[in-house]
Amino acid sequence: MHDLLAPSPDRAGTGSVKWDRYRGRDILPFWVADMDFTSAPSILEALQRRVDHGVFGYTQPPPETVGATREYLHGRHGLEAPAEWMVWLPGLVPALNLASRAFGHEGAGVITATPVYPPFLTAPQNARVPLQGIPLVRTGNRWTFDWATLEALDDGGLFLLCNPHNPVGACFRQDELVALRDLARAKGWVVCTDEIHCDLILEEEVEHVPFLSLTEPGRDRVLALYSPSKTYNLPGLACAYALLPGEEERLAFRREAAGLITEVNCFGYTGCTAAYREGESWRQELLAVLRANRDRVYEVLGRYPDWLTLHPMEATYLAWMDARRLPMDSPARFFEDHGVGLSDGEDFGAPGWLRLNFGCPPDLLEEGLGRMERALAGLRPTATTAPR
Repeated sequence: MHDLLAPSPDRAGTGSVKWDRYRGRDILPFWVADMDFTSAPSILEALQRRVDHGVFGYTQPPPETVGATREYLHGRHGLEAPAEWMVWLPGLVPALNLASRAFGHEGAGVITATPVYPPFLTAPQNARVPLQGIPLVRTGNRWTFDWATLEALDDGGLFLLCNPHNPVGACFRQDELVALRDLARAKGWVVCTDEIHCDLILEEEVEHVPFLSLTEPGRDRVLALYSPSKTYNLPGLACAYALLPGEEERLAFRREAAGLITEVNCFGYTGCTAAYREGESWRQELLAVLRANRDRVYEVLGRYPDWLTLHPMEATYLAWMDARRLPMDSPARFFEDHGVGLSDGEDFGAPGWLRLNFGCPPDLLEEGLGRMERALAGLRPTATTAPR
């Protein structure tokens, strides 16, 4: 057993992007997708062994990392991924930018479904290609694609897919992904699918379907992006990879990376290997904590339907909420003023919405939710609030 229920480690003074944002202010950070759990003991032990080696030179993908990654892709997701398909990278954000540069010029620019993780919106801008953001729609109790609008788009270009989707938490079904694949074939789109949250499915009856599993090399133009960073809380180790079955796409992607993207460091490969080979028991315990945390977010914030709407989420540790009914211009700033730092939906293309990261020990989440309750109760002093 791993102590994922223990109080949060003190991250002050560690250069944490998440915590230093509010350094010197009494604001708890629930914004960036960076969990507050200590990494799995097996990963820490593997990193310590690498430190003990004492030499940290330039590193190419070690055979054991490639092997562990291929075993993970096959064992957990049913994907056969030859080593030659793999392009190793120091993160998925560089991959989104490389894909926009390599394929966004091939016609209509870049297409994506919004709201979405902000680098999906900035990567086309960095590549100086147009972006077409097509809002997701609600069908029943789920988010899905606006098929009529997508079908009316021009041919060519790049479709950036986020699945599971950040921030709405949707895990797209096989029929939706097949329809997207068929549309991409008809339109001549390259599909870049970011599946970094694929091992954080919270609804036990929902299954992640890798987009690559539905494609045919030589017929579909696709690259899939993966990393152990979100699942095992390793973003600072800077290790990710793209799978590119098509030689033409692989060469174009590598050409854009040449001279700009550095090697993955030795600790990134070490953490990746340990996560995939020895991290499963920790991941299962993590999922149990995240499911309980998600339910607690629903329970507490669900007491304020006049101000907040939370839709059921199937994956990730990120709660997406509609705060447009709050009586102020900036809901994010309102909660900051009450000691809670959330992600502003405007950065995702959805002003008035908020994203809350509940990837943290329950004690920290309780403190944050308590502050949010007090802030909301102050707006409606006559409201009755269920006992805590």
